[in-house]
Amino acid sequence: MTDSLLDQFDCESSRLGTMLDDVLSGADDGELFVEKVESESLVFDDGKLKSGSFDTRSGFGLRAVCGDSAGYAHSGELTQAAFKRAASAVQAVSGGHSGSYADAPRKTNLALYKPDNPLLEPSFEKKVELLQRIDSHARQLDPAVRQVSVSLAASHQIVEILRADGELVKDVRPLVRLNVSIVVGDGDRQESGSHGVGGRHLFDRVIAESEWKVCVAEALRQAKVNLSAIPAPAGTFDVVLGAGWPGVMLHEAVGHGLEGDFNRKGTSAFAGLMGQQVAAKGVTVVDDGTLSERRGSLTIDDEGTPTQYTTLIEDGVLVGYMQDRQNARLMGMADTGNGRRQSYAHIPMPRMTNTYMLGGDYPAEEILASVKDGLYAVSFGGGQVDITSGKYVFGCTEAYRIENGKIGPAVKGAMMIGNGPADMQRVTMLGNDMALDTGIGMCGKQGQGVPVGVGQPTTRINGITIGGTEA
Repeated sequence: MTDSLLDQFDCESSRLGTMLDDVLSGADDGELFVEKVESESLVFDDGKLKSGSFDTRSGFGLRAVCGDSAGYAHSGELTQAAFKRAASAVQAVSGGHSGSYADAPRKTNLALYKPDNPLLEPSFEKKVELLQRIDSHARQLDPAVRQVSVSLAASHQIVEILRADGELVKDVRPLVRLNVSIVVGDGDRQESGSHGVGGRHLFDRVIAESEWKVCVAEALRQAKVNLSAIPAPAGTFDVVLGAGWPGVMLHEAVGHGLEGDFNRKGTSAFAGLMGQQVAAKGVTVVDDGTLSERRGSLTIDDEGTPTQYTTLIEDGVLVGYMQDRQNARLMGMADTGNGRRQSYAHIPMPRMTNTYMLGGDYPAEEILASVKDGLYAVSFGGGQVDITSGKYVFGCTEAYRIENGKIGPAVKGAMMIGNGPADMQRVTMLGNDMALDTGIGMCGKQGQGVPVGVGQPTTRINGITIGGTEA
């Protein structure tokens, strides 16, 4: 990136630096976060282009941190006047400086992404033609197909972070996604299936014919499986979680509980357990923001700290939390590059990047064969988690009975009910097939959404409560 977003202000960047230094005088930490985002979204539904949107936005966020307090103001105007108005609001927290200014983030020579903009190619017309082609292909595959919905989305984000010491760090972040949803029917019964792919790269990956045909085939397969599914049983069962996307349950039921702010405040079920056995032996959970082109990966986080590979649970023992600068400082721990925000209009906080469980030694077939009467959960939809207690409820969008070590009939309406920290102690077998999701994850926290990645191997957990629909 040659041009700077700071050049769009109606004053010299050196003047901005001087004003920022004045704002942060007496504070422990803070920064000027400047962002420009271009985004595009197309939805092809019911045989026609249902919606198409393009948006460009830019703005800044100004933050001053003092102890456990933070002042934050933002504006969509890149002007000196807007900066001064934000500064007057932010400086309200600058009293009570805790003693020493926070060290600057460590530097990085790594740049995960090139400045190429995924919105430029292919053209809008070519994208619409592609969506029509996908829709037509899906409808021709099976006479049971009743509805097809295809969406294509991309964004190109540029961020610059200026600190009072004059250090300026920059990042560019492409993001694309293709999603296919299919409804199939048999008489009065209808069921749906969906599959999506994406990542931090250009459109060429997701719009390749080999890729979108896989999306269509997988969405159709899942829909037809659900069409033949029987009501799920209720009770306590040994559960086998599939590899890849089922890691979303690990993300929600365990990952959020390992974020620094919840542990500093003592509201996480994992608070105060550092160094203790919090999962079965063999369970290792990591967060890695450095994986090239993955949805949750960043060169630097939204405070300017390089992302990293962070081990959270090692062989069942809690060894780390995900930290931003403020919570790391207050807890006397190292910043892990997990300070993230949805946009310039949001304050940063500890967030996951790509969070996953490492693989074990067992083939997936051996894990399934070990279960006499249980449930095989392949894909999940919505769920709820209480961070304080660790209790969760997750709905399965694709699941099967396991009968005498073999995969039995598909079941519909299965809800997994449990406690994340407790269930981590019940993990008995880990597959050698660890996989990440296909690039579709979004994570919500305190009203903010950010792209993330999840993953895990095939995993057996004993004694999980299943809420079912079986009469």
